[in-house]
Amino acid sequence: MSLRINDTAPDFTANTTQGTINFHEWIGDGWAILFSHPKDFTPVCTTELGYMAKIEPEFTRRGAKLIGLSIDPVENHDKWAVDIEETQGAKVNYPMIGDTDLAVAKLYNMLPADEAGTSEGRTAATNATVRSVFIVGPDKKIKLMLTYPMTTGRNFDEILRVLDSMQLTAKHKVATPVNWKQGDDVIITPAVTNEDAEKAFPGFKTIKPYLRTTKQPG
Repeated sequence: MSLRINDTAPDFTANTTQGTINFHEWIGDGWAILFSHPKDFTPVCTTELGYMAKIEPEFTRRGAKLIGLSIDPVENHDKWAVDIEETQGAKVNYPMIGDTDLAVAKLYNMLPADEAGTSEGRTAATNATVRSVFIVGPDKKIKLMLTYPMTTGRNFDEILRVLDSMQLTAKHKVATPVNWKQGDDVIITPAVTNEDAEKAFPGFKTIKPYLRTTKQPG
């Protein structure tokens, strides 16, 4: 099954480092970031999990939960977490899914649905496509999907930036321009008439009829 933005995020029940969870129930009425890893005890992913552990309070402040996934048993995750804290200086407090039967990876189209076997004997190379990020909204819809190569560490500051944009544009009829960050001007969506824009965004600037900017609302 292929997934697209605004599809309902596939629900699942899985074993994690914090016990068994049902994904949709675990999300609750907030946001969730599901980020996956091809194998435990891999160098790039070790730095990624450590960085996410460091900035988890920023996600919490935005009403978003973190959950990791790796195609290895939960017991391995617990051992890996010791290495992550030792080398990266941050303790992993978010749950990590043990996807030993590849079920979640297949559900999220990271591995083919007909992929045979379990985590036993698999390497990071055979799981190369399991290096993805999914942002799921309170409505349980997929808001973002990213997949990275194994040799390139993910930019999780960018995930925070995108989350800020999504939460802002969910509340106001605006979009964010290239390289936008908190406090920058935003774009008024084309669906808003000039008359309505004057009421909602007094003093907005018209660069082109289709390109109108205003100060960040709120």
